[in-house]
Amino acid sequence: MKLKAFITLLCALVLSSVAHAQTVIKIGAPLALTGGLADEGKKQKIAYDMWLKRINDAGGIQVGDKKMKVELISYDYQSDEKRAQQMAERLITQDKVDFMTAPFGSGHTKVVAGVAERYGVPVMASVASSESVFNQGYKFLFGTLAPNGGLIDAMIETFGKQMPQVKKIAILGREDVFPRSMAATMQAAAEKAGLTVVHSEFYPVGALDHSASLSKIKASGADWIYITGYTKDLILARKQMADLKVTAPVVTMITGPAYQEFIDALGPLANGVSSTTWWHHSTQYKSDDVFGSTKGFYDAYVALEKSDPDYVHASAAAALIALQKAIEKAGTTDKAKVRDALANLDIVTFYGPIKFGANGMNAGRDLPIIQVQNGKVVVLFPESVKQANAIVMP
Repeated sequence: MKLKAFITLLCALVLSSVAHAQTVIKIGAPLALTGGLADEGKKQKIAYDMWLKRINDAGGIQVGDKKMKVELISYDYQSDEKRAQQMAERLITQDKVDFMTAPFGSGHTKVVAGVAERYGVPVMASVASSESVFNQGYKFLFGTLAPNGGLIDAMIETFGKQMPQVKKIAILGREDVFPRSMAATMQAAAEKAGLTVVHSEFYPVGALDHSASLSKIKASGADWIYITGYTKDLILARKQMADLKVTAPVVTMITGPAYQEFIDALGPLANGVSSTTWWHHSTQYKSDDVFGSTKGFYDAYVALEKSDPDYVHASAAAALIALQKAIEKAGTTDKAKVRDALANLDIVTFYGPIKFGANGMNAGRDLPIIQVQNGKVVVLFPESVKQANAIVMP
C-alpha cells in the first residue's frame, strides 16, 4: 500500500508539473540589484512587477483560446558583465524560460542578447539605445528605446533655436558603450551643424576625479559643456564643476536630469542642467494595455512609489507590454513565432508607439529635451508638450 501510495503521489506531482508548464509563461530577467547599476536595475524591477501584477490579476496573457499566467524569474547579476552572461545562460538552460528581458545599459544588453541569440530566445531590451548593440545581426533582440542619433539631433536643433549664441562645445564622455556612443554621435552631429568642438575626451569607467578634464574644458571657453555617463559619474562631475568654477551657458549631462536621484543629490547645483530622455509623463497616449494611458501608468506608479517615474520605468513596462502583445498576436508561446510577431508589431502603448525596425530598434520619434528649473524637470521640446524655454546655466 505504501508503494502504491507513493506511485500515486509521484504521478500527481508529474501531472502537476506538466500542467504548470502548459499554463505558465516564464520570463527571465537578469537584473543589476546590487553594484554600480543597482539604482537603475531596481527601477526595471519595479516596472516589471507593476506589469506582472496587472496581467496576472487579469488572468494572464491570452494565448489562442486560453489564458496563461506569467512567472518572472530574476537573478541579481551584481552589475557584473560576466555574471550577467552566466545568469542569462542559467535562465535559459536550467530555468527553461520562454522569453527574456535584457539588463540596464547597452553593454550588458549586448552580452545577454548574444546568449539568447544562440538559443533562439526572444529578448526584450528596455534600456539600450546604442546602434552598436543592434547591428550584430541578432534576430531575437528587440528594444523599446529609440536610437541615440534622434536624441542628439533634437537637442542641437532645440538649443540652436532657443540659445543661438552657443557656438563652441566641449565633450566629455565615459568610456562605455552607451555614453561613448552619445559622445561620439554628438561630436559628429555638432560639427555637421556648424558648432566648433573645442574639447573632446573620454574618461575611464570608475573614474573618481574629473578635475583635470574639467580644467581643460574651462580653459577652452566652451559655450556648451556636454558630459555623458551614468548617474554617479554625472553627480561627481557636476560637484567638481562647482568646486572649479567651471560653467557655460548650456550644460548638458546625459542622462542625469532624467533621474530624480540626480536632482536630489545635487540640490540647487542641478538647476540649469539639461538632458534628453526617451519618455516623460507629460506626454499623453491612450492605449489598450494594462495601464490604459500615460496618465494611468503615471498615477499607478506615483501611488506605489510616491515619486515621479522616469523613462527607465516606462520603457521597462513597455517592453513587457510589447512582448505580451506579440504573444497574443502569435497565439502561441513558440519562440520563433513570437519573434516574428515582434518583428511585425505596430502598436501604441502608454509609453508611445512601438514599431521595431529591421535591426530590432524602436522607430524614432520626437523625444523630449528636458532641463532642471527651480528643482523640477521641465520639457523644452517637442512643442506639443513644451513647458518652458531653455534658461542659461546659473
